[in-house]
Amino acid sequence: MVDLKLIIASNIIKLRTDAGMTQSDLGEKLNYSDKSISKWERAESLPDANVLKQMGEIFGVSMDYLFNSHDEWEPKQNKKKEDDDKKQFNLKAVEWIAICGIWTFAFFLFILFWIILDSFYWIVFFSAFPIGMLTRLVLNSVWNKGRNNRLIIIVFVFSVLLLIYVALIKFNIWQIFLLMLPVAIILYLTSKIRKKS
Repeated sequence: MVDLKLIIASNIIKLRTDAGMTQSDLGEKLNYSDKSISKWERAESLPDANVLKQMGEIFGVSMDYLFNSHDEWEPKQNKKKEDDDKKQFNLKAVEWIAICGIWTFAFFLFILFWIILDSFYWIVFFSAFPIGMLTRLVLNSVWNKGRNNRLIIIVFVFSVLLLIYVALIKFNIWQIFLLMLPVAIILYLTSKIRKKS
């Protein structure tokens, strides 16, 4: 048997949240405290018939509506999560467009140097890689709250070291890649700073 308190509680929550009202707002309209509204929404008590009639008038529904079960009420947080999931796809597209824009500019510079200076400047591609990773790091920090930033930072640092190596290739300073070891250790240790809840 369905509990009438739960049905009424669910309907009050749905109607109130759909109307964009807080418990205090509804309490003011009914001349009750927000604590009373909270008790009704937790199904700890039932409002009397006059209050239910008044609620029906406020929300534009019949008393019969308040006493019958309707679609399950979903908290607005679930809707927000769905919206975030939809945004996630769009944000990924923006991220890839930005990175493709950087690589397009690198190709443009390569072709420009080829035409004007009649030389191949491959270093523009080695420069595009760290710029793209830095862009990805910034966007990931803003949109994904820094999830997977450690991996992006490692790739960024490696791409910067590779750029330095290629720029100074005639000196053959391969030892510069040894810097990756302390960078990896530092990133690992920073992941251990935050306590897990």
